[in-house]
Amino acid sequence: MSTLPTDGSVRPITRWGEDVMHHVNQPVTEFGDDLHRLVADMVATMNAAEGVGLAANQVGVDLQLFVFSCPDKNGVYQHGVVCNPVLDLPEGKDRKLDEGDEGCLSLPGAFTKCARPDFARVTGVDQFGEPVAYEGDGLLARCLQHETDHTQGMVFGDRLSRKYKKRLFAEAEEFAPDYPADWPISPMLNQDEHDHSDEGLNA
Repeated sequence: MSTLPTDGSVRPITRWGEDVMHHVNQPVTEFGDDLHRLVADMVATMNAAEGVGLAANQVGVDLQLFVFSCPDKNGVYQHGVVCNPVLDLPEGKDRKLDEGDEGCLSLPGAFTKCARPDFARVTGVDQFGEPVAYEGDGLLARCLQHETDHTQGMVFGDRLSRKYKKRLFAEAEEFAPDYPADWPISPMLNQDEHDHSDEGLNA
């Protein structure tokens, strides 16, 4: 398991609608200091936003990369760095859907139900180019799927029906004034109204 760096700087989170959020990102091919600095900044940004995962395009960088620190169904945390993720999901009789709540740091404040398989496995390499694999159930399974989607230019709103998507955007619009353009560098306003501890995934 990768150890997450602790020496990064917080960056503004890129919002849905920006081009980098909606196309397949570039594979990671260089594993030097620039990548290590990006990973550290992503961890700092994820923590500042109180999220459990963050992809590179969520800080405006066109790379297939995400970081995460997320509990499974039993509350056991896994954390790591995944470059060029490949997602493996159950099929057939092993495939069971979880209709838990989901939110995205790039559409802050809004949550809705999004059906996803209740188990996921991701393979790739870490920031040093070493092979990694993570798997789990519960919120962790949702996180691994959500972040891998980001690297492929998909936001979870793309997986919703028109009705649920409309509700999601209405809620996001309601809370938008509480999130400055450079959030989470600048803190959100009305912090007490945004306690997402029981709302599901926020990544």
